[in-house]
Formats: sequence, C-alpha cells, structure tokens
Amino acid sequence: MFARIRLTPMALALGMLVACSEPLAPGQPEVSNATDSFALQATGVSGLSSIKSYTRANTGTRATINQSTTTTAGSGQLTVRDAAGAVVHDRGLVPSLNEPTTVGVAGPWTVQLRMTGYSGTLNFRAQKQ
Repeated sequence: MFARIRLTPMALALGMLVACSEPLAPGQPEVSNATDSFALQATGVSGLSSIKSYTRANTGTRATINQSTTTTAGSGQLTVRDAAGAVVHDRGLVPSLNEPTTVGVAGPWTVQLRMTGYSGTLNFRAQKQ
C-alpha cells in the first residue's frame, strides 16, 4: 500500500529550488558593482560569444580602467559610456592596462563587454578617478 504525502506550497518550492541549483559553471563571472567601483572576473571562459552590459554609478567625470586578462582564443572589447551615452573608453581586452577614461558626465555609466569566441580569463575594473 502506498502512503499519500501532502506537500505544502513552501515545501514544493524548496524542493524545486534544491533540484534546480547547481554550482557556478566555469566562466561564470563574479561581478562587484558598487558606487564608483565596478569589477568583473571570470576564469575558465571557453568559446563565449556574448554581449553583457552593466550599469554602474559614477559620481565623478572620469574613471580608471584596469585590465588583467588572458585571452587564449577569440576576442573581447570593453566599452564604457557615460551618463549621456558618450563613449569614454573603447578598447580590446589586453593582458595589462591601466588608463583613465576621457572626461564624461557623472551618473549611471554603462560597461559593455562584447566577446566573440572568447576563451581565457577576464579581469577588469572601472573605478572613479
């Protein structure tokens, strides 16, 4: 004989959450997005073609861009736009970079990462200057 078990909605939701959870996959970015400081890091990226955009608050008119990436295949491009939508930084991903953006408008800035068949390690930061 089978016993009938009645699950509450909370128990069902918890069971679904446990069943669907999985550890972070290789290449899954770790993003830190605080006022005046944005950082993204991802290791084990393999063959990724994607465009990712993030909005960050910049209370100043410039930021310093730091990159420390290792590209083993494909390409990546980092574009930063100020609160007015003007491009203040637009460079390919490189192993080492530390440079200021051009002067822009304070407020919500957009950080866009475009990758085409990218493999390697991503590591960059945009911090108010």
